[in-house]
Amino acid sequence: MNKFPIEAFVNTHDQLLAAVAGLSEDQLQWKQAPHIWSVQEVLSHLVDHSIVISFRIRDILAGTTAQLPAFNQDAWVSGQYSNEGRAADILEAFRALLHYNSLLLRRLSAADAAKTGINFKGETVSVSDIVNGFTRHIQNHLGQIERIKLAAAPV
Repeated sequence: MNKFPIEAFVNTHDQLLAAVAGLSEDQLQWKQAPHIWSVQEVLSHLVDHSIVISFRIRDILAGTTAQLPAFNQDAWVSGQYSNEGRAADILEAFRALLHYNSLLLRRLSAADAAKTGINFKGETVSVSDIVNGFTRHIQNHLGQIERIKLAAAPV
């Protein structure tokens, strides 16, 4: 029984690859302003978000009653010097986390997918909510990547 659209979740890596296809290192690291993320920083954020949802899902499945953690996305991106890495390495980390999480998600029953925890906003969220929210989150950032590419394009 399919609890959430796993294929949509797994397909996010291919979507990111397509979004950055043909971009040079300079284009991947270009920033419109110091406080605005580059394409590479967006990719790094998505790996960070993958790490966080990996923990949140496992915490819910373990039956913990602790509030699920938040993270300071801007501080994480800047604190790890995301623009000084390589996009290929970032995308490989994203792929590996996505694959590992998809293996877990495929093993879950409908009852597991419905298990809940309390997010950092105090809202009740299920494993299914987290997976679907992550997939939507990727879609938002694909739009952000397109906007960065348009802003960087010569007039």
